Amino acid sequence: MKSWQQAIKTKFLYFLLASFFCQICFAPAAKSQNFTFNDGRTKDVLAFDFIKNLIVIPVYINNKGPFNFILDTGVGPMVITNPKLIDSIGLTGLRQVKIAGFGGGDEMFANVARTSVTSIGEASVKDLMIFVLKEDVFNLSSYVGKEIAGLVGHDFFKDFIVKVNYPTQRITFSSPGKNDKIRGEKIPFELINNKPYISARIQTEALGKIGVKLIVDCGASHALSLETYNDKVFQPSAVNIQGNLGIGLSGPINGHIGRTPTLGLGNFTFKNVLTNFPTYNEIAKTNFKERNGNLGADILKRFHVTFDYQHKVMYLQKNEFFKRPFEHDMSGMELYMSGAPDHYCLLGRIEPDSPAEKADFHLNDQIISINLRAIEDFSLDEVSALFKSGDGRVLIIEILRDKKILVKLLKLRKRV
Repeated sequence: MKSWQQAIKTKFLYFLLASFFCQICFAPAAKSQNFTFNDGRTKDVLAFDFIKNLIVIPVYINNKGPFNFILDTGVGPMVITNPKLIDSIGLTGLRQVKIAGFGGGDEMFANVARTSVTSIGEASVKDLMIFVLKEDVFNLSSYVGKEIAGLVGHDFFKDFIVKVNYPTQRITFSSPGKNDKIRGEKIPFELINNKPYISARIQTEALGKIGVKLIVDCGASHALSLETYNDKVFQPSAVNIQGNLGIGLSGPINGHIGRTPTLGLGNFTFKNVLTNFPTYNEIAKTNFKERNGNLGADILKRFHVTFDYQHKVMYLQKNEFFKRPFEHDMSGMELYMSGAPDHYCLLGRIEPDSPAEKADFHLNDQIISINLRAIEDFSLDEVSALFKSGDGRVLIIEILRDKKILVKLLKLRKRV
């Protein structure tokens, strides 16, 4: 338990995952390899876990696994975030490359290698180039409450037409040559550095109605992040709270969480959208100036989304999540949970002037039960949903602190 606590004390990940992911500098350019179906089929269906708005799929590497990977349109090459996998999957011939990320720390390095075979469902690819971080800076496993090995994005999406059904937690992926009719509104995108960018419309308090270019990032669990406009950082909405928005490869990303009055995608319009506003100056200095922000999974999950990278379009069809309100955490605490068999649920951060602070919760308090139900009976998603479940609602939370059991009453409060 001690080593796991230390890990989450030093590395935080919140509503941002790969939306501030690195540029990977290497030479010469890598030869592209393609996923193909193994037995003449043209379509497959894969079940996924949907945790904190993230799509977690099983991946086999070198005929070993399955390993849990986050499916993420916001990354280019396949990335192993947990370096412990190197020995277990038999990676050899690793070479070091420099990576430059966002945040307040120093540059980092990763290893690059090639796998013998990588398989997702009934599709596989040989000789795939992957990057292995030398340190698990994201600590994804604690964030989602189960062991996470890495991220997979463009390497998979480029070879198939991929439909994500969020309510049923199923991905259907098919060969591009199939002539199946795709339902939904057609939204064109650009591929820049192997990542999709769309045009959208927003209305902000400071700028009024403007057009923006957003990276489509199903690996970011927030709804919207607004970064820069005309080389200046977006100003947060008048009603906002300070927040730890995530961690980049080089350190923490701080900012504010507020709301955007309207967001328009094609013929769809959302109102009062929860929005992250990163405040660090480094973002305006990066070479990501082709984008104004990031469209995350809290928007995408409201549609059946079909990605067609070959034709550079995606299709959006409303699903049953479409009209759900955008709600932020009402407790003011960040939770990190280990998987079985330990199943610890610890407090990794207490927001200033939040209900959690006023109820005298402390960093590293271990939650034992909520409303007299053992924490082992909850998933991390269920706990997060409880903490968004209603302004003024009171939760009974039993904690372990310094070997003593305490009972706290947490009154939820809508903060933004």
